Amino acid sequence: MTPAARLSAAIELIDTIERDRVPAAKALKEWGTAHRFAGSGDRAAIAGLVWDVLRRYASSAYLMDADTARARLIGMLRLEREMDMATMAALFDGGRFAPAPLTEAEQAALSHRSLKDAPAAIAGDYPEWLDSHLAKVFGEDRAAEAAAMASRAPLDLRVNTLKSNRDKVLKALAHLHAEPTPWSANGLRIALSADARNPGIQAEEDFIKGGVEVQDEGSQLAAALTAAKPGEQVIDLCAGAGGKTLALAAMMQGKGRLIATDSDKRQLVPIHERLSRAGVHNADVRTPKGETDTLADIHATADLVVIDAPCTGTGTWRRNPDAKWRMRPGALEIRLRDQAAVLERAVPLVKAGGRIAYITCSVLAEENGEQVRAFIGRHPEFGVVPPEQTASVLWDKAEDFAQAAMQSAEGWLMTPRRTGTDGFFVSVLRKA
Repeated sequence: MTPAARLSAAIELIDTIERDRVPAAKALKEWGTAHRFAGSGDRAAIAGLVWDVLRRYASSAYLMDADTARARLIGMLRLEREMDMATMAALFDGGRFAPAPLTEAEQAALSHRSLKDAPAAIAGDYPEWLDSHLAKVFGEDRAAEAAAMASRAPLDLRVNTLKSNRDKVLKALAHLHAEPTPWSANGLRIALSADARNPGIQAEEDFIKGGVEVQDEGSQLAAALTAAKPGEQVIDLCAGAGGKTLALAAMMQGKGRLIATDSDKRQLVPIHERLSRAGVHNADVRTPKGETDTLADIHATADLVVIDAPCTGTGTWRRNPDAKWRMRPGALEIRLRDQAAVLERAVPLVKAGGRIAYITCSVLAEENGEQVRAFIGRHPEFGVVPPEQTASVLWDKAEDFAQAAMQSAEGWLMTPRRTGTDGFFVSVLRKA
């Protein structure tokens, strides 16, 4: 397919997503099935265009002063891809399979309109109903913070220290231009251009042998801030596919007891193979069975309970740009109840002097600091470990991290704009 034909396909897909209200991933998969002639490079390029439009869904329409799939694509090419009008005009030439030529109105919009006076929700590309929620956290910086959450994320990897080390993996992945991450001692980053395909990490020998895992640096730091230690009893209460479980296992150096569970047994399916590949031998995966409590034998003996809490996922908008447009106010209320419930489940598990690490991939105050304050109000036997103490696990990076991340009385908030990671909140609570 020509670059122009890819643009036409992207416009068609965006129109389908809008008209039929289907998730972007589903629409892209169905398009690929129906257009077998499109090669893997074509499908990747078209998917990149679609995801970038969803990242700039509001601002692109505002820039073009038009609410159509074509307008959004044109606006995205200017805002996200920084394409000039001459380049755009060469693609929009009306030729076979190419989009129709730019209209006078489109050329005028590209020449004279900007986001200078756009409302924060437009400039930051987020639903207007979230404006007051983001203002509570970021104030006048909310548009800039949200815009950073709209850019494409790099591919971050975590070196599994049970099997390898960062210098070794760096050499092995030199052909992918991997670089050390800024904060995580075991992180690697592969920068991706706007239209780049994700490299096939799963085919790399270091991945196959368990020396490296895909994990955003923010998630790596969230695990590090729990300060899990060798010999401790650690419970990963919302283990899911096991990303943080694997990081905790490496921190524990294979010593101690690591229990991984999740209320949704479907989420646990990949964890067994991942633990095996990573060489983790001290993990006990407990899959829910009916109404039986998988942790019924644990009574105030855990040194650490890690809660990777269910949340709105506002911190992961870089990776799931269509999720923010499908999010509704009621979803926040549901998540708040889920978070309170899982915090209550952790209470009887923690021993005196033990701790709960509460983590979300959200930037909303209601899910983060406010949730922690409400928990302490219900359980005064717990207190927040001062954030400056938790950051000490980052050693020589602790001071710089403290200047970059947002610190509150309840914990740390990382954001793409401040720390170059996904949005993560981490609070560590110690039991008296």
